[in-house]
Amino acid sequence: MRRPETRPPGTAGDGVVREPSQVDHRRLPIRFARLGPLGYLGSVLFLAFFVSALQGTQFSLAEIARGAPYMVTLLSEMFPPSLERIGAVSLALLETFQMALVGTVFGVLASLGLGVLATRSLTPGVLVHQCSRMLIALFRTVPDLIWALIFVVLVGLGPFAGTLAIMIDTIGFCGRFFAEAMEEVDKGPQEALAAIGASRLGVICCAVFPAALPSFIGTALFSLEKATRSSVVLGLVGAGGIGIELKVSMDMFMYSQASTIIILVFALVLLVERLSSRLRQRII
Repeated sequence: MRRPETRPPGTAGDGVVREPSQVDHRRLPIRFARLGPLGYLGSVLFLAFFVSALQGTQFSLAEIARGAPYMVTLLSEMFPPSLERIGAVSLALLETFQMALVGTVFGVLASLGLGVLATRSLTPGVLVHQCSRMLIALFRTVPDLIWALIFVVLVGLGPFAGTLAIMIDTIGFCGRFFAEAMEEVDKGPQEALAAIGASRLGVICCAVFPAALPSFIGTALFSLEKATRSSVVLGLVGAGGIGIELKVSMDMFMYSQASTIIILVFALVLLVERLSSRLRQRII
């Protein structure tokens, strides 16, 4: 019986070794999927729209180069930072963090209840589920600066309006992720508790919340970081915090004082991010 003939890769039946360029590359694995007609059309349309967007935004590297000397002048006027009003600026910075903390805490608590209603397996009905999802989407879609303007009209100038704006923005941010986390938990413990006669509230508190707690904590800490950055901007519309101090400094051309505010804000945001990262590592 004749043994089957084996050929090394790149050789023909006559035993001649082929050059790598002569190997049939159609048999090689494809690194990227080939685009079909619709893919090519979509790529061309996206490229055309991007070019149009560049023209619409008046993006120009020449303008950046032309404005570079003015940036150098601005930086030279911002340093060294001024410490003349460090006391008032520090109090405004503390108020900014208080707004972020209180708004985040109340927003997270409200997100727990709204997230349950937005969870398909836990909601009392389809209508409640859809309305909860739409409400969360509304809170998430409208920017927090717009909410701050609305609450300034309702409750007046000050940190309370900013706190309410952060709370609504937190509900829109956390409500969605809380609902998704509760959708993804294991259904086994829930079914076991329901089988022995546990109420819906008992199933949620004893099976759903404990399983989704790590995700809740991570999302809440991310929301606190987000609220700390957002609370700085809310002061620009009179919603309290250090934003109004920064706006006045820039409007009055007191750039050295503005640099002090920017450095303090950066330190606050960095501190909150580091602490939340440590807490996530320890808890989750």
